[in-house]
Amino acid sequence: MADPEGAWLVVGLGNPGPTYDRTRHNAGYLVADLLAERMSGSGKGWRSHKSGRAQVVEGRLGGIPGYRVVLGRARSYMNESGGPVSTLLSFYKIPVERLVVIQDEVDIPFGELRLKFGGGDNGHNGLKSLRRSLGSGDYYRVRFGVGRPHGQRATADHVLSGFSAGERKELGVHVERAADAVECLLDEGLDRAQNLYNG
Repeated sequence: MADPEGAWLVVGLGNPGPTYDRTRHNAGYLVADLLAERMSGSGKGWRSHKSGRAQVVEGRLGGIPGYRVVLGRARSYMNESGGPVSTLLSFYKIPVERLVVIQDEVDIPFGELRLKFGGGDNGHNGLKSLRRSLGSGDYYRVRFGVGRPHGQRATADHVLSGFSAGERKELGVHVERAADAVECLLDEGLDRAQNLYNG
């Protein structure tokens, strides 16, 4: 992509705390955690941002020498993600066009990916919060499929529940692939990443 020295903000959406750990709604956190492992190298990983509203890892991501990236995750709940993300963009002086958001998506089958730039919020509370705070939806999205609920189960209950036993067996592979897709997006651009990773 253009301007390889410009920094990027890559954010994984989710809810903090052990209650929500490894739920479908925290797919963005899972991918961000793997990217943090890839970036930190030294094993230091996440640290609290001085704003107190987010955790960050700063470093390089992608091919050699890689892009300068601030990896972030909000310390607030999903429906309040916009404030912390806006704070990080402002603090690091990163334009919204260089924001990549990793999110769960019920309208995509489990494990499949869809990468795109811009678009609507599709009822996703994290994306709604981002639009309120940023005043724009013009950023990159890496949408991680968690599938729709079966039967009469409410969507909210579905996304706040854990992955099924069968899904857990495959989850690691899909999280790895999503992390690879983020790196490809930075290295080779949206068209190439869509061709390789959109299910």
